[in-house]
Amino acid sequence: MSSPVHVPMNQFPVEDDCLLVGGRPLTEIAAQFDGRPFYVYDSALLTRRMDELRAAMPGELLIKYAIKANPMPEVVRHLSALADGLDVASAGEMRVALDTGLEAQKISFAGPGKMDWELREAIAAGVVINLESENEMERAALVGVELGARPRVAVRVNPAFELKSSGMKMGGGPKAFGVDEERVPAMLRRLGELDLDFHGFHIYSGSQNLSAESIVAAQEKTIELGYALAQHAPTPVRVFNIGGGFGIPLFPGEQRLDLEPIAHNLARRVEEVAQRLDGARLAIELGRYLVAEAGLYVCQVVDRKESRGEIFLVTNGGLHHHLAASGNFGQVLRKNYPVVVANKVRGGEREVANVVGPLCTPLDILAAQMEIAVAVPGDLVAVYQSGAYGYSTSPHDFLSHPHPGQVLV
Repeated sequence: MSSPVHVPMNQFPVEDDCLLVGGRPLTEIAAQFDGRPFYVYDSALLTRRMDELRAAMPGELLIKYAIKANPMPEVVRHLSALADGLDVASAGEMRVALDTGLEAQKISFAGPGKMDWELREAIAAGVVINLESENEMERAALVGVELGARPRVAVRVNPAFELKSSGMKMGGGPKAFGVDEERVPAMLRRLGELDLDFHGFHIYSGSQNLSAESIVAAQEKTIELGYALAQHAPTPVRVFNIGGGFGIPLFPGEQRLDLEPIAHNLARRVEEVAQRLDGARLAIELGRYLVAEAGLYVCQVVDRKESRGEIFLVTNGGLHHHLAASGNFGQVLRKNYPVVVANKVRGGEREVANVVGPLCTPLDILAAQMEIAVAVPGDLVAVYQSGAYGYSTSPHDFLSHPHPGQVLV
């Protein structure tokens, strides 16, 4: 029985055996970084992914971008013109979102532990605050009185169910995120007593899911829960954000998510939600699905060595630049991201090799025992699926190596 392999990575064309990004050879882009590792994002692929979603999903559905997946200002600015809104998880991300010129009420601010100064900044700007607790609700109301403003708020709900088959579960059981669904009715009654502008609900169960069946089942439960909670709302729901969870194939054996069953179900539900909730708009919120496949992490081979029968390609990049690809960002058992020698994509001669970084730790691995083209010092190594949770989640200062660059082309 053969080992599982990655699904084909064909989003970037190949010319003269070199990857093209934005129509340019990757070697040419690398030259502007003088050998320093970097991330490169293809704006045309970002647009294409959104166009594909728009074509598949019902037209009335709102599609929001969760910028924690990739908060690079140029990426956020590009997607702000394509999405129906932005979701942020810190005041820093909120400033990036506001700098795009998007209307403040199309920006939502989620995340537990918001400080009073963050609430003050968000309320002054007019963004919608996803309330994560009763205490946060009370503090937001006090800040509103202090500023003479009426805070825009939504309630983030922690459902009793979870998104099955998801890589990271954000709902179900005890969680730091949101308000347990059984506590929400009482919270909504109190919200109605405060001078708060209620916008709706945010119910997000999990992420990185490749099972359309699981996503549809979670959306069904989420919408039914929203109907039940809306009966306790002080004013009609305006936006009902059911989260996302759409995954991309990262590891050998994984298959691409089938959008058709999800789109079919949402086409029925969008109109129903508007009818039952007095014109409420149904929204999904996606991060990784929008940006991951449009990005590459690129580093350079600096040494080639053999150790007890295995080949090691030592590069100037690694876990300090791309923690997720090294297997140290949520993986229980380490698995390889798709990795290629970028200037020898198909390559004549191939071998099984380990691609490692320059750090003094055995955790610094970009590819373990992977079949790739034979590489030598000076060749470029590219890690696919790197447009999300790459640059911003990595410990750049670990061992004081230079930080990677970033560019949108």
